[in-house]
Amino acid sequence: MQSGLLLEHTFRLFKQVLGWTCPQTRAPEAADRWTWLIIAAHTQLRLARPLAEDLRKPWERPAAARRHTPARVRRDFRNIRTTATCPAGAPKPGKPGPGRPPGSLNRRPAQRHDVGKTAKRELTLEANRKQRG
Repeated sequence: MQSGLLLEHTFRLFKQVLGWTCPQTRAPEAADRWTWLIIAAHTQLRLARPLAEDLRKPWERPAAARRHTPARVRRDFRNIRTTATCPAGAPKPGKPGPGRPPGSLNRRPAQRHDVGKTAKRELTLEANRKQRG
């Protein structure tokens, strides 16, 4: 009975807190990727349990030492994140770069491809009309 209850709480956490059922995916593969992402987030919360402090609501009872629920770990995750080391590099800026300055020449023009036209026409409209008659 205890494991069934634990499983129900896990699915409730997946759906309500981690947003398992929120995205409207068009492909089943995208839904599978989203499910694996939610499982990874849950695993991260479970692994961070020893680092979390017991931040509880006024009506909640104190949890046993280092036995916090994923929801309580999530409440303290902001504090855990600031003390943990970050293996990733610095984030990229949110806005695009300045680009090419106005007035400067394009040093790498786009490559032109022959479209395969075989009909030869005159360059001007008048010459084209004279040629047709």
